[in-house]
Amino acid sequence: MSLLEKSKINAQSWLSATFDVQTQEKVRQLLDGNPEELIECFHKNLEFGTGGMRGIMGIGTNRMNRYTLGKNTQGLSNYLKKVYPNEQVRVVIAYDCRHNSQDFAKIVADVLSANGIKVFLFSELRPTPELSFAIRYLNCHSGIVLTASHNPPEYNGYKVYWTDGGQLVPPQDKEIMEAIDKVQFADIQFVANESLIEKVDTQIDEAFINASLQKANFSIQGKSDLKIVYTPLHGTSVTIIPELLKRAGYTSLHIVQEQATPDGSFPTVKSPNPEEPEALTMALKKAEELQADIVFGTDPDSDRIGIAVRDLNGKMVLLNGNQTMLLMTKYLLDKWKEKGERKGNEFIASTIVSTPLMRKLAEAYGVEYKEGLTGFKWIAKMIKDFPEQQFIGGGEESFGYMVGDFVRDKDAATSALLAMGIAAEAKAKGSSFFKEMLKMYEEFGLYQEFLISVVKKGVSGAEEISQMMKNFRENPLKTIAGEQVVCLEDYQLSLKKDFITGKETQIDIPKSNVLIYYTDKGTKVAARPSGTEPKIKFYFSVNAPLASTEAYEQTQKELLTKIQQITKEWNL
Repeated sequence: MSLLEKSKINAQSWLSATFDVQTQEKVRQLLDGNPEELIECFHKNLEFGTGGMRGIMGIGTNRMNRYTLGKNTQGLSNYLKKVYPNEQVRVVIAYDCRHNSQDFAKIVADVLSANGIKVFLFSELRPTPELSFAIRYLNCHSGIVLTASHNPPEYNGYKVYWTDGGQLVPPQDKEIMEAIDKVQFADIQFVANESLIEKVDTQIDEAFINASLQKANFSIQGKSDLKIVYTPLHGTSVTIIPELLKRAGYTSLHIVQEQATPDGSFPTVKSPNPEEPEALTMALKKAEELQADIVFGTDPDSDRIGIAVRDLNGKMVLLNGNQTMLLMTKYLLDKWKEKGERKGNEFIASTIVSTPLMRKLAEAYGVEYKEGLTGFKWIAKMIKDFPEQQFIGGGEESFGYMVGDFVRDKDAATSALLAMGIAAEAKAKGSSFFKEMLKMYEEFGLYQEFLISVVKKGVSGAEEISQMMKNFRENPLKTIAGEQVVCLEDYQLSLKKDFITGKETQIDIPKSNVLIYYTDKGTKVAARPSGTEPKIKFYFSVNAPLASTEAYEQTQKELLTKIQQITKEWNL
C-alpha cells in the first residue's frame, strides 16, 4: 500500500461523528485536492516518544491538535489510574507562549479531569523548569507542559513528567506509549469536571524563586556593578527571571523591550533559539550601547540559556553550551569547597555527546562523574536512582544546565542566576567571566567543541538520515583528520569496539541511535539523529594544552582548523 493510499484511509476515518464539523470539513478539502499535504498530515501517527510528542499544528494523525492531544492524555489518564488505583491522582499542567498553547493546556486539563484526576493548571504561561519544580512541590503524580521549546512557530509539543519531576524514563515511557496505543479517538473523554481543575500561579512562583535563590545565589561582591542585558526571546522566562535577579541583588538588568512580550510568532528572530547567534542580535546591540558586561537569552519555555561575554579584546562573544556548563560546574564545585559542604558523596553529570572535560573536572575535585544519554531526563534518573548521593550540578552541550536537584530538568532561570554570580565575582576581583574560563583551560587543557545540524524534512528526509547512520555503522572510519580511530561506541548496539586490541565491551546505558568515534589524539566525533526534530546532529570535540592566556587565540584557531578539516572529510 502506498503512503497516499494509507493516508487516505486514515483521513477518511476522521469524517466520522467522533470529530467536530470543522475538522471534518478540513479533512474533505485535503482529500479533494492536496495529496502532498494529506500524506504529511495522515501517513502516520504523531509519535509519542520517550518524553512526549512535538509536531506541526494542524489536522491529522501526524499533527498537534485537539484529538492527538486528547488521545495521548486519555492514555496517560488510563495509565495513571492503573498505577495509582487507590489514590486521588494529581497532575500539574503548564504552557508556554506558543500559538494554541493555552487552549491545548485546557484541553489536556479537561480530559484529565473528565477521568477523575485532580488538575493544577497554571493560570498563565510559565517556564518549563517551574513545572518540573511544581510536581514535587504540589505532591503530584505527573506533570505536563505544552511547549515545542525552540522549534519554529508552526510547532507545538506535549512533554510529560513523572512523580520525581523528571521527564519520562523506562519503564514508564514505554508503558505509557502502550496505554496510548490502545486508545481510540472515540474513547477520549473531553467533557471536563471543572471541580477538579484548580488554577495555580503566584504561590508556586514564590516557592520556585526561593528555591532557586537558595541553590544558586551566593554572598559575593559586585552584584550591583554587573551590567546585564537580557532577552526572553518573546518567551516565558520574563515571568520569573527579572524578579529572581532583582531579589538576588542584580540591580543593573536591562531587558530587550522589543523581545520582552511573549509572542508565539517570534516576530524579531528567525529562530527563538539562544544556541543561534542571530537570536541574540538585538541583545548584543543593546550591550554595545550600554557597554554591558554580560548578555543572556532564553528560549521560549526557558529551559535553555545562551550567554555572551566580553573576550580578551573587549568584544562580545557567544559561548557554547559546553563552555558555560564547564565554568558553572567548576564555580559550584569551588563554592561547595569554600563552604565546607562536601561530604564525599557528591556527583556531577553530563551526556555522552558533551565535552570530555567534565570528567576531568570531577577527577580534579574528587567527586563522581556520571554520564548518560542526551537529555536531562537521564540526569534526573541518576538523582532518583542514587538517593544516597548529592547532585551538585550538570548539563549538556545544548545550552542547558541544572543546579542541584530541586528542578529535574534544564533550568535557564537558575542557570542565569549562577552565571551572573560568576560574572559579578570575577569583575569585582579584576577578572571576567571569559578570563575565568581561560584559567580553567590553562589548568585542564583547551577543549574546543562544535556542532553541525543537518536538517532533512519530511518522509524522504527521515529516510536519508536513516541511511546516513547505516553507512557510518556498517562502514566505520579508520582515520579522522589524519588521526587513527581507536574506538567506536555504538549505543544502538550497546557495544564499545576497541580497534587497537579488537576487544568489544558492553555499554551499560539504554540503547539509542548514537555513534561516537574516538582517535588516538583525543578527538571525539558523535553522530546522532534528533529525537524531536527532522535533523541529524554531528558533535565535534578536539583538545590541546593551553600554555597561557595569551596563547588562547592561536591554540583555538588550530583546533577550529582541525574541526573544519573533519567537516570537509565528512562532506558536512
